[in-house]
Amino acid sequence: MNRAAIVTLTPLSGLYGVAMKARRALYRRGVFHVHKAGVPVISVGNITAGGTGKTPLVEWIARALGRRQKRLCILTRGYGRQHGGRRVLVSNGSEIFADARDAGDEPLLLAEKLKGEAAVICDADRVAAARWATENLGTDLFILDDGFQNMRLARDCNIVAIDATNPWGNRRLLPAGTLRESPRQLARADCIVITRADSASQTETLKSEINQFSKGRPVFLSRMRIDGLRKLSREMKDSPVSENELKSGPVAAFCGVGNPESFFAQLRRDNYQLSHARAFPDHHYYTQEEINALISQSAERGAHALLTTAKDEVKLRSLRVEMPCYVVDVAIEIEGESKFLALIDDAIDK
Repeated sequence: MNRAAIVTLTPLSGLYGVAMKARRALYRRGVFHVHKAGVPVISVGNITAGGTGKTPLVEWIARALGRRQKRLCILTRGYGRQHGGRRVLVSNGSEIFADARDAGDEPLLLAEKLKGEAAVICDADRVAAARWATENLGTDLFILDDGFQNMRLARDCNIVAIDATNPWGNRRLLPAGTLRESPRQLARADCIVITRADSASQTETLKSEINQFSKGRPVFLSRMRIDGLRKLSREMKDSPVSENELKSGPVAAFCGVGNPESFFAQLRRDNYQLSHARAFPDHHYYTQEEINALISQSAERGAHALLTTAKDEVKLRSLRVEMPCYVVDVAIEIEGESKFLALIDDAIDK
């Protein structure tokens, strides 16, 4: 965002900040009612718009809690889906009932990765969705995805993800910046997970800042790692290519995620030679023309293959991609994971 736009939008950021402060006060005073689900609720959210690595964190928590024999359900709004006001049962835990346009890219991705481990429901009204899941799916534990600002549903543990590569944006509230709330609101969290914590010096400075804002809440460090490559489509005619073969020559990468530079930086750290990197808007739905143009541009720059994210893959299945294309799966690693899980377990068992 250029300086002129920031100056123009700053008054609106002030109004937004006042509205958010008033909203929090109304919940605190009981004017706005907080509803209880009747079973434990773990919220995973952030204080900035855009990608903070929250989806891999939700997946990690769901897998860990699923091993405790919980009937788990993820409640999410489902940004970017076709009918945002409609409830969609993406998965009941064993079957998937929606595609990317109905569910949104991240909910479908979670449903596929957690098939057999967690149900996924998209609904702007998370309170009503929780009631439905309790009655119809027998859910006994919820993960509230992107739930830090959703105060209608009571939660037992508030987890906030902060991206080490861009923790506060330009330190302005929406719409002049990317902050949904002041960093001082981290004091409402039970713990903070710093994602993409690859630089020790940068991380120590950030931890100090978070400690001041959060009034000493526990802070956990996490990193993203590449968990494997897979072909975009089973119909790809090319023979499987190993990671070493892909690294032997120029490749192109593209994505439509909240923090595209983090994806490209991850590939470069893992020694991929990016001759072309193209970022699309977050939650972007691709057209055949865009993919054709991308392939042409990549070939002109000498690329012999394309790399993209798992979030993008769910929106590419109906398109022809006439260049070898591979999906990069990532996983999150959390330092002190036993302490992190103990904190969640203590909240659930209260």
